[in-house]
Amino acid sequence: MNNYFVSGVGTGVGKTVASAVLVEALQAAYWKPVQSGDLHDTDSMKIAKWTNCPQIFPERFRLQFPASPHQSSRMEHVSIQVADFQLPQTDLPLIIEGAGGLMVPLNDKDLMIDLIKALQISVILCSMYYLGSINHTLLSYEVLEKYAIPIAGLVFIGTENPASKSFILQHTQLPVIAEIPYAPIVDKDFVCSQSKNVCVDLL
Repeated sequence: MNNYFVSGVGTGVGKTVASAVLVEALQAAYWKPVQSGDLHDTDSMKIAKWTNCPQIFPERFRLQFPASPHQSSRMEHVSIQVADFQLPQTDLPLIIEGAGGLMVPLNDKDLMIDLIKALQISVILCSMYYLGSINHTLLSYEVLEKYAIPIAGLVFIGTENPASKSFILQHTQLPVIAEIPYAPIVDKDFVCSQSKNVCVDLL
């Protein structure tokens, strides 16, 4: 079964938009293991609004304070352990969206990448075009390699920068699964149109 963990090279690079496009392209189920902040408008709620997602699993942890899970959980007297997470059971492909980047702490010891490793799942890495994105993308690539986590490919987000894109691809030799342009408003029409451009043969 095609299960993928969608991670970004940083916070706010467009993981939820990318996850929505992938969900629509694969007609996949969706799971956000940890929601930290924005409980009035969670990423799961956005997926429900933006896609025809057939199955959205509840978050394992819902934390009110908008910070890294280790800080939010401490403030709310909640314990988060890697062993608390198990892959949801589904007959559909599954898109799992992380919180922040790979090195975001879940607790005082474990990072988001430790959860990915424990779930034994491939990563789709989202890179947004901005000053510094080459550095952040290559660092994310290197740490995934260090942890021996398979990388299915890259999703580029934003207004294309050919120089950045070519350098990242030359260094990583990863395939491009999708390229999602900047959109001032994200809605179901935008997500559905972008889903047609996903290289599903790579997944």
